[in-house]
Amino acid sequence: MTGSVRIKICGVQDVEDALAAVEAGADLIGINFVEGSPRQVDVNRALEICQALEEHDVERVALFRNASWDVIDPILQRVPFERVQFHGDETEEEIEAVDLPTIKAIRGADQDAAQTYPSSILLLDHPHQGGGQGQVWDWSEAEDLIAHGYDVIVAGGLTPDNVAEALADVGDIPPWGVDVATGVEDENRRKDPAKMRAFVEAVRRREEAVEAVKESGE
Repeated sequence: MTGSVRIKICGVQDVEDALAAVEAGADLIGINFVEGSPRQVDVNRALEICQALEEHDVERVALFRNASWDVIDPILQRVPFERVQFHGDETEEEIEAVDLPTIKAIRGADQDAAQTYPSSILLLDHPHQGGGQGQVWDWSEAEDLIAHGYDVIVAGGLTPDNVAEALADVGDIPPWGVDVATGVEDENRRKDPAKMRAFVEAVRRREEAVEAVKESGE
């Protein structure tokens, strides 16, 4: 990782796009197992992607939504994931059953929901639209959770053009990470290498600008 804000590119569907995400500078790559999602992949494709990523310095994340343990466990047994993201109504007990670090998506900056999942990094998505829709929301609402010490991933409608604005909106303390799917895709939901590079560069430029301001004030 070249900056303090981790960049997660989610919904990668094949090896080519995964390696392009690595080349662009992603820190985490999400692979989607949500039934009915246009980005869903099967276990064979996921294994192919993860094996291709093992020699790279990038974290592999499995994404589930309201999946049973009978679905989750065989995938985690077979595919070398390093983290699991839950995007549904899972309980903290269900999440803690996974023997890997976890991310829990919640709608907006819901304080009650944040307190429900103390063991997970929180991915804050659109309060009403939910994940994968590419809908912008008021990212500044994340500032309070970050200030209270929660590890937060900002998501929902992020693009290369607005991710710096989102990072500015959350205040002086940067989030743990940012997450993008739709915002770096072409019309066929394939990851666009140029958009991924532009997204990463926008995040790093924002970090450099903030650091320059801090140094000038010292």
